[in-house]
Amino acid sequence: MNHIISIRDLDRPSIDKLLDQAAKLDAGPHPGKALSGKILALLFFEPSTRTRMSFEAAMARLGGCSIGLDSVEASSMSKGETLADTIRVVSGYADAIVLRHPKEGAARLASEFSAVPVINAGDGAGQHPSQTLLDLYTIRQSMPLSGISVGLLGDLRYGRTAHSLAYALSLYGATLHIISPKGLELPGSIVDELRRGGTDVREHADVSRAIPDLDVLYVTRIQRERFPDSSSYFQVASSYRVTPELLARGKERLVVLHPLPRLDEIDPRVDRLPQARYFDQSRNGIPVRMAMLLKVMP
Repeated sequence: MNHIISIRDLDRPSIDKLLDQAAKLDAGPHPGKALSGKILALLFFEPSTRTRMSFEAAMARLGGCSIGLDSVEASSMSKGETLADTIRVVSGYADAIVLRHPKEGAARLASEFSAVPVINAGDGAGQHPSQTLLDLYTIRQSMPLSGISVGLLGDLRYGRTAHSLAYALSLYGATLHIISPKGLELPGSIVDELRRGGTDVREHADVSRAIPDLDVLYVTRIQRERFPDSSSYFQVASSYRVTPELLARGKERLVVLHPLPRLDEIDPRVDRLPQARYFDQSRNGIPVRMAMLLKVMP
């Protein structure tokens, strides 16, 4: 079955094929009836704007329809039903399931009980493969993916988008510059695995030192919802900020990405600069997720 649970479930040729398909869909015209009669179930047990709406839009553009839940409270899980039983039931109603869940590993568990393909739309601090694919797609619109130098800035401990992207970029021989506040470093297990696989991982305490070497700066917010308590969050909140003055020290072709939502980690003045690609990045969710839906529901 064509589950997409982790970016690590895909090799480089599979990723390239999905990105090529997304580019064709982006160029149009859309294959409006490709998934006619198909139903996509959206199970979102964490808040979402971009991921949920772009999956809905992608399904609609392909001629299918969507059903869904917005929270645990709106489902029988509030009565004590297990995730496994919820998945068993919902997979009887739909042709594929998109799941977002606060617990790492939930999507993998769901795939074991589902009768239809499952796409992971984010599981706690684990993985977010659809975000990674649209990140790669956005980068590829500006430069080839092979051998680029990418800075991962922000909450790299809890940031599932950064985890997924780091693994994906390792397939393309990228140099990774990891820059984070103290206590929010990329987990050592991920760093060790990347280095064992031959990826050049460079650690920095200050983004201003890394910026001249970067082709891409991938910014993430400090995720308050992942912290065990408020005091831990406020110790690191607002500890970095991307400004036009900072970007002036970078390469002319530098691309700034952010999975959104943002707080104050990117100065609004950056929005007007050619380096800012995060709203394009968000828009790219539609063709990329269209390609994913066509992959799991051929």
